[in-house]
Amino acid sequence: MNLIKTTLLVTFFVTFLGAVEVNSSVSKKKIAYIVSDIRIPFWEIMSRGIKNSAAKLGYKVSIYSSNNIKKFEIQNTIKAIKNRVDAIVLSPINSSSAVTILKFAKSANIPVVICDIGADEGDYVSFISSDNQDGAYKIGQVLTKKMRELGWDKNGSVGIISIPQKRANGKARTAGFMRAMSQSGIKVDGLKQQVDFSYKETYDFSKELIEKNENLRAIWLQGSDRYKAALDAIKDAGKENKVLLIVFDAEPEFLELIPKGIIIGAAMQQPYVFGENAVLVLDNFFNKKNVKKHIQLSILPISTDNIEKNTPLIKRNVLGILE
Repeated sequence: MNLIKTTLLVTFFVTFLGAVEVNSSVSKKKIAYIVSDIRIPFWEIMSRGIKNSAAKLGYKVSIYSSNNIKKFEIQNTIKAIKNRVDAIVLSPINSSSAVTILKFAKSANIPVVICDIGADEGDYVSFISSDNQDGAYKIGQVLTKKMRELGWDKNGSVGIISIPQKRANGKARTAGFMRAMSQSGIKVDGLKQQVDFSYKETYDFSKELIEKNENLRAIWLQGSDRYKAALDAIKDAGKENKVLLIVFDAEPEFLELIPKGIIIGAAMQQPYVFGENAVLVLDNFFNKKNVKKHIQLSILPISTDNIEKNTPLIKRNVLGILE
């Protein structure tokens, strides 16, 4: 279904439903979390922050996972409108698909808070993001330090396995990391964009980067959930202790892998805090309080040097582990 037909369909659909009623009781308000793929740990942790904050403030939450398929994302938007939700928290597949969802939400008078992946344009209450460029720059500095310690900074190069560069956060991550590499004089040789985020895709990209560049000394994975694929490719190529792995985001296993030096470091976003903030913003909006248009959260550049002192923060804000 093309965009024009879809827009007409949803406009008719919303008109047929009538304006979405705003319940007088906060306890009855419903929030839809429309997310690109709840199977990815980052989004699942964010959903926990949303649900926890919503429970405290008396909201109901429904999760609509699009499984990284744009058709499902549109269907989920229509379903949320049909279910007469009072607000949407949106983590879109990419910045361009967000534009369509924002148009549909505006037609239904539903306020939207965007989390992490931005929108190319459109109306929304607030955009909560990480400082992706700064976080990538700082984790690039962690890698630079390690490569210098090993004497690999002069002749060694780095390969990148990125998230889609259509995403605003993907572009920012690449720009920040490239700035760190440029300042250090370390060459970046190869960038592969993830499409389906599968183990096989990440393994094949890692293998290709290694095989095509005999001077490759590190792979930077712009995500975290497929780290095993990259490590397996490094091992299978006989490059353990010869090719480093550094990542963006985090998995629970990193609390052990980073101190051991199996993963050199990780730029850790705080998805649980994302979720908490999204509901707090909507609560302020519903109660006619001031709301910031853009909220930017810091990213933790974690390495063997600082992981121990930051472990409590990582457990709660990054991994959503409440003790």
